[in-house]
Amino acid sequence: MARNLASQLEKHLPSESLRLVRTAGELASGIGVALYLVGGAVRDLLLGESNFDIDLVVEGDAPALANLLAERLGGKVVTHRRFGTAKFTSADLSIDLATARAESYEHPGALPTVRPSSIRSDLSRRDFTINAMAVHLNPHDFGTPVDPFGGEADLARKLIRVLHEKSFCDDATRMLRAIRYEQRFDFHLEASTEELLRRDLSMLHTISGDRTRHELELILKEENPEKPLGRAAKLGILERIHPSLSGDGWLARSFQRARAMSCPVPLGLGFSLLAYHFGRQQADDLIARLRMPKATAHIVQDTLRLKEKLDSLDAPGLMPSAVHQLLKDYSPTSVAACAVASDSPATIQRLQLYLNRLRYVRTSLNGTDLQAMGVPPGPRLGRILRRLHGAKLDRKVKTREEEMRLVRLWLSEEG
Repeated sequence: MARNLASQLEKHLPSESLRLVRTAGELASGIGVALYLVGGAVRDLLLGESNFDIDLVVEGDAPALANLLAERLGGKVVTHRRFGTAKFTSADLSIDLATARAESYEHPGALPTVRPSSIRSDLSRRDFTINAMAVHLNPHDFGTPVDPFGGEADLARKLIRVLHEKSFCDDATRMLRAIRYEQRFDFHLEASTEELLRRDLSMLHTISGDRTRHELELILKEENPEKPLGRAAKLGILERIHPSLSGDGWLARSFQRARAMSCPVPLGLGFSLLAYHFGRQQADDLIARLRMPKATAHIVQDTLRLKEKLDSLDAPGLMPSAVHQLLKDYSPTSVAACAVASDSPATIQRLQLYLNRLRYVRTSLNGTDLQAMGVPPGPRLGRILRRLHGAKLDRKVKTREEEMRLVRLWLSEEG
């Protein structure tokens, strides 16, 4: 990579971000250290895309530079001296600064041990060549690229390539990142990289559930998550995470339907679709394997419980109040997951009716109103409120006055 990228920086960075990195470069020069823009932002710059996640690497003391930046521009700095990192925040801007570092792994799957080093060493620890590029930000070199591993050439050839043969052994989450980038950019795995990935599939068991789930969450946040999931299935990655996971045509169609209902697709819905054909024990195993947060786990479990009752929603002549009764104890995301996954038009219609209208229906009258009408506190009052809610769901009453007339009728009938 020989061309200067100053014009691309000026074109694709928002004006405030450009001002910030220029100022940071000036301050870095003032204290005699080199500053670089690194990672995905450089990749996207070369692809002609905007990337607002600005990561800077300093061949020196990153927290010290962050504090100088705060003094010059105002803002806050949070530092982590142990890791040589800092986060600078000002108004709507946030950037991460890190000391250039080298790393080593005590054992496969372990978090790396790091030590200060050069920009080349820092880039050598990255996952893929297209993410192992940097751009100088010091004034005298502003826009000069650093590309020691041929990242720009791989971008041009649409290749995802690891930097060394032990890459997936050091960090098996790179397998999930590789297919995410491959499918997002419509690239393909470089041949030897794919061979290494297949060779090292067993290393996925060395990765914690939290880190594995995080990579799956990033896939589910992609515009078309079914593409990397399908690729992960073909490569054998999903099966290694859980033997019942698949990325088949049903899953692809389901994500397409989910997008038609809700864009972007919530994570809970995405995990529910992944686990939709699981038995409850299989789902519990997946939840444990991925250390799912309670809220997400609850949605997945709710979806499977509701799936077992979907036949009830197919009954002819089912009133809206009965639909509400069947669904009211399930999370809306679980109802949405079943609406996406069901093959029954009648069931889908009723699930969507609940999501779009029934769950929002409230009566105008409350318990205080009923007491003013002569209904004493107790079980009878609760029973009338539930009955009135059902009438409102079935559109037998629409206004407060109609509700009051209906309650008076019921009271007169009860004597």
